[in-house]
Amino acid sequence: MFGFGAFRATAVQLGGRLNKIPWRMSATRKANQRKRLRAVDDVVNTLASSGVQFRALNQALAVPTEAQMNPANKYWVFARNDPGLKKAVHKVPKFSRVEHAREWPVGLRKSLGA
Repeated sequence: MFGFGAFRATAVQLGGRLNKIPWRMSATRKANQRKRLRAVDDVVNTLASSGVQFRALNQALAVPTEAQMNPANKYWVFARNDPGLKKAVHKVPKFSRVEHAREWPVGLRKSLGA
């Protein structure tokens, strides 16, 4: 079937996709997501209490904190190309390293229940 060298059998060739994404987020992943959101809130609060002012800080203060967010916004993000217009945050590539949009786009807030 498969030979050696460049055409040897690999897990991808034999079993399909190697990195499988679970259907739902585990409780541990949800806890880590909340912890990351709280860490960002702590940095924003520290900067605000230090007295410095800049546009990005004002924008960060305008969005809700982790405690004020509902679960739909904590664990789901807006996805323009998805049929339901939302995607679980753990299915976003590098979701633990990229900025998490804490609010839905303005025109879609009521229609998506966010």
